[in-house]
Amino acid sequence: MSPVPRAILAASACLCGAQAFVAPAAPPAAAGGSSADAADFRIASAPGLAAEQPSQASWSPLAFGAALGLLAAVVGGRPALAADLENGETVFQGNCAACHAGGNNSIVPEKKIKKAELEKYLTGGYNIEAIMYQVTNGKNSMPAFGEKLGPDDIEDVANYVYNQAD
Repeated sequence: MSPVPRAILAASACLCGAQAFVAPAAPPAAAGGSSADAADFRIASAPGLAAEQPSQASWSPLAFGAALGLLAAVVGGRPALAADLENGETVFQGNCAACHAGGNNSIVPEKKIKKAELEKYLTGGYNIEAIMYQVTNGKNSMPAFGEKLGPDDIEDVANYVYNQAD
């Protein structure tokens, strides 16, 4: 999940949680009367209406714990910049492993997807953006996957290749 939706989700969870714990104001006590008199207040001017009972909100430790747990899960989850390496591996196995099994290159053997070869042959240097560019646009005998894979899959497989190149 990207940082913006996470922040929105966290903020909305905080607001909803805070709203759940705001207790309503108690009705004003009558002059010289006790708060028990105020609690027994009835509407006398409108016959037939039921007695107005003041709402009382009680603090619920269970609800507070649930809200706190949700907030911790949203804020403390996986870092937003971390790619999904499991998905990257799945995309790699389904689309790249036919030519690049084990980090090798079955078409042009000297152009493996190991760090030294990527530093030497990859346009733009050994970085995730350069790998994403190559996966998206292809080069020489490598086909372009920009129309076959979505942007998230391309980013995930580029991160997977980058992490496996060492």
